[in-house]
Amino acid sequence: MIVVTGGAGFIGSNLIAELNSRGETEILLVDVLSDVSKTRYINVLTVADYLDQDDFIEKLESTALAKNLSYVFHLGACSDTMVADGRFVMSINFEYSKRLLQALESVGCPLVYASSASVYGLDGPFTESAEDCRPLNAYAYSKTLFDHFAWRVKKNWSSQLVGLRYFNVYGPYEQHKEVMSSVVYHFYNQFKQHGMLKLFRGSHGYDDGEQRRDFVYVKDTIDIKLWFMENNYSGIFNVASGKSRSFNDVANAVINYFNSGHIEYINFPEGLEEQYQAFTEADMSSLKDRGYQKEATELEDGVSSYLKFLDQN
Repeated sequence: MIVVTGGAGFIGSNLIAELNSRGETEILLVDVLSDVSKTRYINVLTVADYLDQDDFIEKLESTALAKNLSYVFHLGACSDTMVADGRFVMSINFEYSKRLLQALESVGCPLVYASSASVYGLDGPFTESAEDCRPLNAYAYSKTLFDHFAWRVKKNWSSQLVGLRYFNVYGPYEQHKEVMSSVVYHFYNQFKQHGMLKLFRGSHGYDDGEQRRDFVYVKDTIDIKLWFMENNYSGIFNVASGKSRSFNDVANAVINYFNSGHIEYINFPEGLEEQYQAFTEADMSSLKDRGYQKEATELEDGVSSYLKFLDQN
């Protein structure tokens, strides 16, 4: 059985949908459905079973459940970088992940888990190495610590172990993330409400709206995960397009989709500018060196596809 933790969330629900399209239905969906709005993402998915995240880890540690698992995608996490309760973030993102890894280690089950490009800090470099980790908040710190822990364990573990450092992912089924949703989703709502888009004024040497990020369509992240399921490589890998694009580029893609609208530039909220990531661009050479050849979705194509989905849902 395939396990997807965080299976009712943004990337998890997209992953299960793609697994279903490939004929996979023996799937254990693990999540926390205290936010019942997420059920609308999963009511069209086919899974064999559901477990709450606490029930899952307890059963995994105390029963033979682990022996019945063929592959685990661990995507569940507290992904809100603004959460002030560091103890909660560390409990969910670090301690829970450690318990999961140790339980799977005992039966040799492959694990693909979600790390984050936030481990690189403000300026990078955005290359997969322990030395380049400069986390700026509790979320990034929890991901950094688990990366380090996982690779200490890996030295004595023969099964596949893959950590994926996501950059700026956008796409369907992220609506529940609210303030942590992608800029594409926020631009869509701004256009629908006001007919215009708000971008930050220039900073860090960039002109208005020209700060740059590595935006990646959610479908591309799924393709990479399933490629690892078919190719037995281990390591920590960036998941991105490998090409930075400006916020103006994203805004213009939205404007072009609707064939109307305009941009207004606003000041940064107090205290944000000094800790703002003005540039990210993933080094994708590690993944390509393993043989992954699929090209990332072009920003304009991904934005158009996503906006069409939002209009229809």
